[in-house]
Amino acid sequence: MKKFLKRGPWENAACVVIALGVFMLMQPFSMWLFSHSFVVILTGTLGFVVVSHFPEGEDG
Repeated sequence: MKKFLKRGPWENAACVVIALGVFMLMQPFSMWLFSHSFVVILTGTLGFVVVSHFPEGEDG
């Protein structure tokens, strides 16, 4: 279970979700993407806050 809770990969995933939300916010093509961008950014931010409490990933 400890291998599953390493901080590095989860932080990267949270950053990707935040970046996806920012992309959704700035694109001019779809109103649906724009209107859901805040929820995606908020989810990524909350995920990052939670993941920041995971262990570093070093053994021990």
